[in-house]
This record gives sequence, C-alpha cells and structure tokens, in this order.
Amino acid sequence: MTLTVHELAERADTTSHAVRYYTRIGLLEPGRNPDNGYKLFAYDDVQRLRFIRQAKTLGFTLSEIAEVLHDAQQGRSPCPRARALITRRIEENRRHIAELTELQQRMEKALLSWSEMPDGMPDGHTVCHLIESSEKSSRTP
Repeated sequence: MTLTVHELAERADTTSHAVRYYTRIGLLEPGRNPDNGYKLFAYDDVQRLRFIRQAKTLGFTLSEIAEVLHDAQQGRSPCPRARALITRRIEENRRHIAELTELQQRMEKALLSWSEMPDGMPDGHTVCHLIESSEKSSRTP
C-alpha cells in the first residue's frame, strides 16, 4: 500500500507541510510514482512519522531523531543513544531553568525598587534611570 503526502499526513495526524519538510531533511524517504513523479510513502511511514512527532514531544531535536533512526536502521538498539540524549537535555534544561529563575528574581527585584522611584526624562546623562539604577544595584563590590 502506498500513500501520498496528503494521505500520510492525515493518517499520522499532522500536516502535509511537515511531511514535506521531514522528507526534505531525510527523516522520511518516499518512493516515486513512475507515471507522474509524485512522492509515495509506505504504510510503515505512518508509524515512522508518529515516532518522529512523539520524539519531538520529549524534546528531541530533528538531528537527534535522525541519529536514533539511523541506529535502528543499522540494526542497533537506539535506546542507549536515546537515554544519553535525553539525559543531556534534562541537564541542559535544569541549567536553563536556573538561569531563568535568576533572571526572574533580578526582574522582580528591579520592579520592586522601581515602584518607589519617580519617572524621569532623558537628560543627556541617562536614558532610563530605572534600568540604569538596576545595573548599579546588581554589581558586586
């Protein structure tokens, strides 16, 4: 059984644009209709496309998904690579969350201190004294 781009997209609950993009970057490898040159997909591509979408929901990049698929195509278990990739992503996310938490705290501290400061006009020495005062308070001695 073969499927067109549109049929594959419908069966995998995605868009034709996504199918074309994944084909363009090599995650899907369709055959061609010899009569009209249209791309034709195997029914197995429905499962492959669903796998790609599921991996994306877990935070895998398309490049990482390609690596996992490559391992599977080579007859190797892709599970060790998947574990390593998601472990690395979890560590990256934790660092990013910590950075965002620090930023949020700086922003809240600035807003609190600004609530007691008057509005000002640029005077040639300052642009916005609120922002400029935040730099002074965030410096370490």
